[in-house]
Amino acid sequence: MSHDGVTMSQHNTHNTHRSDDIQPFHVMAILAEAQALQAQGVDVIHLEVGEPDFPTPEPMIEAAVSALRAGKTGYTPALGMPVLREKIADYYWQRFAVRIDPRRVILTPGASGALLLLSAARLQPGQRMLLADPGYPCNRHFARLFEAHGQLITTTAASRFQLTPELIAQHWQSNTRVALVASPANPTGAVLDLPHLRALADAVRVQGGEFWVDEIYQGLNYNKAPQTVLAVADDAVVLNSFSKYFGMTGWRLGWSVVPLAWVPTLEKLAQNMFLAPPTPAQHAALAAFDAESLAIMETRRHILSERRDYLLTALPELGFEVPVVPDGAFYVYVDASRYTDDSLLFCQQLLADTGVAITPGIDFGDHAGHHHLRFAFTTPLPRLQQAMARIQEWLAQR
Repeated sequence: MSHDGVTMSQHNTHNTHRSDDIQPFHVMAILAEAQALQAQGVDVIHLEVGEPDFPTPEPMIEAAVSALRAGKTGYTPALGMPVLREKIADYYWQRFAVRIDPRRVILTPGASGALLLLSAARLQPGQRMLLADPGYPCNRHFARLFEAHGQLITTTAASRFQLTPELIAQHWQSNTRVALVASPANPTGAVLDLPHLRALADAVRVQGGEFWVDEIYQGLNYNKAPQTVLAVADDAVVLNSFSKYFGMTGWRLGWSVVPLAWVPTLEKLAQNMFLAPPTPAQHAALAAFDAESLAIMETRRHILSERRDYLLTALPELGFEVPVVPDGAFYVYVDASRYTDDSLLFCQQLLADTGVAITPGIDFGDHAGHHHLRFAFTTPLPRLQQAMARIQEWLAQR
């Protein structure tokens, strides 16, 4: 009890409207329940979390350890080590034949840090960001954090659940500032090819807006070589990360490629918001583009491809419809309307009864999420097969 008779818990009830408007991840509740079951001795198969089961490649771990032992534990510049910014720029040239000025590359604590900086720098209160529904929910929450708004646009399998130039023209308003797309996308794994990306960039340019592209799953491509929007729209903003393809989820290191004129403002904000990206992570990332590390990551991509192919056969056999075949990332997004119109309840019951954890579609938007589910193929193939057997038996008893 405080001196004025008001308890601390009463003080804590006065949250800001912006924090109240930001929705929790339902999958985190599923994960917490799954971990509680595991603590009780239940054998849980995790198909819910967007994190591969592979550790960071050993050459990258060794690079970080060597740097730590050499005493390289202090702050780096706010936008990251110049040598790493240069390596990333070189990677765009070597892999995509795209030349970019290393000064346009900014390193951040995770790709989320990049989106935080960009939202702070580019979105005015009341402005809007166009986003595909379904899509990664945190993107719209970053906009809300800065008193802007994520404007969810209903998409269908006909457009591979992606925005189209027509949708941009139809939904752009006077206060719309940004269109954000993802390729490969979460939760669908849908990839945008270069002609589509060029058309989207043109459509946004006509409106006088900004085109941001989430390429966080770039490299985890299964049908065609990965591409970058920068090959067709040099004025686009790229968001990327060392988390997914490079296997560095817990290291929290991402990057963005931005127009050069924005860099001073983003640097000023970075200095104030988080000083600098994590130093050990940057030293690990310096080894990410070495031939040895890239070979490990390619081997892992092939393993993920085998898992994807298995689920694309197994899930339809169980009665789940796959409206869009995932060309990238490590998810299969399915229509489960044959079984449920309450995806959260379905996931909760499935976990309680079988020990298989998956993600409800309601995490990814407002449209049709109640009868969609996301399966992550982030666990070994024998465990995927075991999960499918458990689900098959459970569905037969419903």
